[in-house]
Amino acid sequence: MELFFLLAVLFYMLSSGWYFAFLFFQKKRLRQVGCAMLAAGFVFQTLEIAIAFARAGHVPASNLHQTLAISAWALVGAFLVFQYRYRVNILGIYAAPLAALILLASAHLPRATAAPVSLFKSFWLLVHIVTIFLGDAALTLACGVGILYLLQERAIKRKSPGFFFRRLPSLDRLDTTGHACIVTGFTLLTIGIITGMIYARAVWGHFWSWDPKEVWSALTWVFYAALLHERLAVGWRGRRAAIMAIVGFAVLLFTFLGVNFLLHGHHGQFMKPSP
Repeated sequence: MELFFLLAVLFYMLSSGWYFAFLFFQKKRLRQVGCAMLAAGFVFQTLEIAIAFARAGHVPASNLHQTLAISAWALVGAFLVFQYRYRVNILGIYAAPLAALILLASAHLPRATAAPVSLFKSFWLLVHIVTIFLGDAALTLACGVGILYLLQERAIKRKSPGFFFRRLPSLDRLDTTGHACIVTGFTLLTIGIITGMIYARAVWGHFWSWDPKEVWSALTWVFYAALLHERLAVGWRGRRAAIMAIVGFAVLLFTFLGVNFLLHGHHGQFMKPSP
């Protein structure tokens, strides 16, 4: 199992190098190799997660090490799907290094957990974790697309084309891709919150307990719901949508990590190892 984890880290790092080369030289072959290495790393990490699941009998998300590892896996999986659908090839320069950094960070974290194993053996928790992680991954990609949009917009407004002008997709494609990421992420986040409430009812006896994680998850959901509403009702597109996607990622990041370390609640026990 450790071998598959190390291979995933290696291929994510190699993929990052190839994507950086693609950014500078714009050769199709470089992008193809980078994507193939990222896919190979994804396969190795999928095997590692599957083995951990089979051994433990539950989804391997019982500590911060496993949580970050699954985050990297979900990010790569979401990227591969969106890259195939929307052909924003240069987004790999964002997804591959980020996944590599997350996985490297997880490798240096303790692997013990204080949470009882029985808490993880639930169908609703499985659905909750999978949908939340994939939803977060899609919203993370939306942030990356937003950054690319702002870079391309700035390049277009300059009198002379700069480094990014010929290397980034059109503003329309970036806007469409970013919106698709947010719609997908918001849908999965909604399913994740609902299944989380069902799981909470089964374990703690109530759907909602005002746990800090629950509150911030609700705030994150409201933020993206408002963003989607404003796009439909007012026509928020382009620069404004890109900026809000980046702001939304900051909220998402605090919900995912900040709450567990700065506030106390049910979810904190899954993230902090036993002494």
